[in-house]
Amino acid sequence: MVACYTIGKTGTPIANDLTRVGSKYPESYLRGWLREPQEQKPGAHMPKIQMNESDARALAAYLASLK
Repeated sequence: MVACYTIGKTGTPIANDLTRVGSKYPESYLRGWLREPQEQKPGAHMPKIQMNESDARALAAYLASLK
């Protein structure tokens, strides 16, 4: 699996640092971004990740907690 983002000092700094992403976006936006990134931001380089709704909710909750 390729990782593009960083959280703290972990990850690959190709894309944005997600260390404080929960301070910028609500959980509902992050869940939408994970499920349908092109709908959230047309032209984004983020690929659509194949994950079920339960995993998307869990990951969005984690990202929303990063403040």
